[in-house]
Amino acid sequence: MPGQLTRTAIAAQPDWLRQVPERVGDARLPEGARVLFTGCGTSFHAALACGPKAQALEVVLGNASAADILVALSHEGETRLTLEAVQAFAGETWLITGAPESPLASAADHVVVASPELEKSYCHTVSYTCAIAAGRALLGEDVSDLASAVERELAADPLRSSEHERFLVAGAGRDEATVLEAVLKLREGAHVVAEAHHTEQLLHGHLAAVDDSVRCFVLEGAGRAAERARDVVRALGELGCKTTLVSTSHPVVDIVRFQRLTVDLAEARGVDPDLIRWDEAPWDRARKAQDV
Repeated sequence: MPGQLTRTAIAAQPDWLRQVPERVGDARLPEGARVLFTGCGTSFHAALACGPKAQALEVVLGNASAADILVALSHEGETRLTLEAVQAFAGETWLITGAPESPLASAADHVVVASPELEKSYCHTVSYTCAIAAGRALLGEDVSDLASAVERELAADPLRSSEHERFLVAGAGRDEATVLEAVLKLREGAHVVAEAHHTEQLLHGHLAAVDDSVRCFVLEGAGRAAERARDVVRALGELGCKTTLVSTSHPVVDIVRFQRLTVDLAEARGVDPDLIRWDEAPWDRARKAQDV
């Protein structure tokens, strides 16, 4: 069945997340050290949800903030630019991964295996949430309740799929990683046009390219971010956009509704999210051309 691997991975999240505290164990990043998280693609979004971050390419280019410790995230442990970043970094290196034996695992000083196996779907879901949980645990956060929170999210009413061809997700602050990851899931899993916006930036010019053909989701956040999120909802309403204000609590929990939306949209459109078009030409040729 198309999408079965992705649906299975989404459903497995509570079980896999319950294992994260034991997998991380007593490992903690040294207190007071300057820590930088890095990765590519979904793994970069997970890095963003953990703490100070830089794209792996920026680390290689020497443009990242100074740090004592580099924490790389790579589920398969084979991402070329992330490996280059680890090899180029002068300080202590850690890896959060699903592959205990990999080029990155061999290069890093410390390896944390965040998941019990490699995720089978290329539209990564459970490996993303486990990586964030592991990164947060390394920083000292108690992540033991995340599995139950995700379980409740899986049982909640889903975001409804629609026939829109264009989607918009906006948010700020703690929701930035969720915005980027939600849009990536929609694009790679359901093949729809989706764009990510910082809440404040959306209100400064970008609205000129938005109309009532766009399905919009605004992540609420908290405090001043929530006030501006409601301003965005009002502005989008004036444009006639179908808009949902989405409450948020934690990046591990908040992404689940967009994972579910992705597979529901994919199913409605006859799309298989599992292979993210790597089984189709010219997308397969495009993948091979970038030599990742």
